[in-house]
Amino acid sequence: MDAFKLPLPAVWAEPIWLGVQILLILLAGYLAQRFVAKCLTRLGERYPFPPQLLMPLRGGLRWLIMGSALIFVLERLGVSATVLWTALSGFVAVAAVAFFAMWSVLSNLLCAILIFTVGPFRIGDVVELVDTLDKPGVKGRVVAINLLFTTLIEAEEAGTGSAMVQVPNSLFFQRSVRRWRGSDVFPSSGFEK
Repeated sequence: MDAFKLPLPAVWAEPIWLGVQILLILLAGYLAQRFVAKCLTRLGERYPFPPQLLMPLRGGLRWLIMGSALIFVLERLGVSATVLWTALSGFVAVAAVAFFAMWSVLSNLLCAILIFTVGPFRIGDVVELVDTLDKPGVKGRVVAINLLFTTLIEAEEAGTGSAMVQVPNSLFFQRSVRRWRGSDVFPSSGFEK
């Protein structure tokens, strides 16, 4: 019986106390997010808030509370809040630069999916991208559509032959497009396949 009354060695007391503090912080975070969720549920029952508003609000507050609890836990473990903030802001800056650098590629991929699904033009159609009403843009027969660009063959000009033009897919959604279906509607001279 006396063995249970012995004091813990000093080496064990500090880690055990730290573990108890961490468990209390996590428990407080869990209880706080449950309390906020119940309050939002009651608020939604009492007032006619749409569920499209309450669900993201509940999720955002849950992440905020549990993220704050995690920051408190890391602070108890000796990680400085300044170091965490610096690391987080650095990560966000790098992600923003990477997203900005990839924006044109992602835009072209999305527009390719829209071209395939919506079908504003098909292979074999003649299309013209109009810059302004008085200034014609690129015009040619569509010979290929891939994930980044659409390939057009321009009409032959006075002895120069036809040229291939690769137009980024996003331009078809940024400018006005004239389209002639197939070869029957538009004169086929100069648009040899």
